[in-house]
Amino acid sequence: MLRAIEHCRTAALGGHRDRCLDCLHRSAISFHSCRNRHCPKCQTNAREKWLRARQNELLAVNYFHLVFSVPHELVPLIWQTKRALFHLLFETCAASMLEIGSDPKRLGVEVGFLSILHTWGQTLQPHPHLHCVVPGGGPSADHTRWIGSGPRFFLPVKVLSRVFRRKFTDGLRQAFRNHKLAFFGECTPLANEKNFAAFLETISRKQWVVYAKPPFGGPEHVLQHLARCTHRVAISNHRLLGVNDHSVTYRWKDYAHQGKNRTMTLSHREFYAGS
Repeated sequence: MLRAIEHCRTAALGGHRDRCLDCLHRSAISFHSCRNRHCPKCQTNAREKWLRARQNELLAVNYFHLVFSVPHELVPLIWQTKRALFHLLFETCAASMLEIGSDPKRLGVEVGFLSILHTWGQTLQPHPHLHCVVPGGGPSADHTRWIGSGPRFFLPVKVLSRVFRRKFTDGLRQAFRNHKLAFFGECTPLANEKNFAAFLETISRKQWVVYAKPPFGGPEHVLQHLARCTHRVAISNHRLLGVNDHSVTYRWKDYAHQGKNRTMTLSHREFYAGS
């Protein structure tokens, strides 16, 4: 991977020159890309292809952007059993939306959605959360008509949050019983059944965050954002401000304060663990 990134768009990978068929003018040499999925300079074609395919799936209805996040206390445990708990995150988010969406007291429809997992935030610290692009409505239970939710309100986020929390903690409890969780380092005490039960009780008392709003630029805007995140590494070259023998300094957006640009410096170990 590192060798591919180092050689990307250099003579090591060869190159080509374009020639005009009319005037026979030749362009400068264009060196080939490595196309490695971890390269910050590649994946443009793959991203555009994915984006066009998702845009072709959009319906002529209102859309909503939902984000499901877990409490930060869960992050160390998730990082030690990524496959099982990322799967649980997808499963419980989907089940929560399907359950609340099909409730006759809410919409009473079969909800459809696209979900994308993000595992870090702007500061490159572990922050697992799920982005969902959801049509504002769905087919009725008997599939005879479309029921819309209205342009400004989809499903009650507080209810979604509580159902999501219950389903995820139930899934954690079942995974513990089936010995599917790993416990190392700071998580070692959780291998004890009483400690794990107390841990579940603690996170069950917390308010889990579910964000749901109509996207400002429509679903296309959200898909463009997700395409940039799904087809690139955690940090692009333009955000890097300085590198020395001990640390890396980079730019990040503070979305809690109107997206202000801020800087952060991490040791090499912290930086590569995050990115």
